Amino acid sequence: MTDTQTDHRAAISDIVHGARTALLTTVSEDGQLHARPLAVQDKSFHGSLRFLVQDGSEKVEDIARNPHVNVAIESQGGYLSIAGTATVTEDRAVVDELWSPFAEAWFPDGRDDPSIRLLTVEGVSVEYWTQDTGPVGSLVQTLKAALGHQSQPDVGRHGTLEV
Repeated sequence: MTDTQTDHRAAISDIVHGARTALLTTVSEDGQLHARPLAVQDKSFHGSLRFLVQDGSEKVEDIARNPHVNVAIESQGGYLSIAGTATVTEDRAVVDELWSPFAEAWFPDGRDDPSIRLLTVEGVSVEYWTQDTGPVGSLVQTLKAALGHQSQPDVGRHGTLEV
């Protein structure tokens, strides 16, 4: 892995680490894009992201028809868009690994709920935008650009990574 790839992966992992929620976009039966929130389970990025989902849900049905998805994440570190392929499996060992009190809220029968499935998104390409300046710095940069003191706000870095 090159230094640039390592830098990209570190920036992506920082964004994932700070995130609580992701938006998963699937293609519905009628061909429309459909986004819904999912709790972020992984706290780093190694080419894929994993989520706990309920078997038979609309998102699981969408993925069975068309596995091409997008995951969008926002955190204090920036923004992230992962285009990839999703699979839904039953893996009790990973359910145990990812289980948290937050998951308990969605699966009241606990980690032994037979409807729990593991949704894995294998990234194909990732695009990210970091926020290096923080909220106040971003506001200052935006004001400078709005007042004509610079061409665009300089609030962070932008990068892409083919996984």
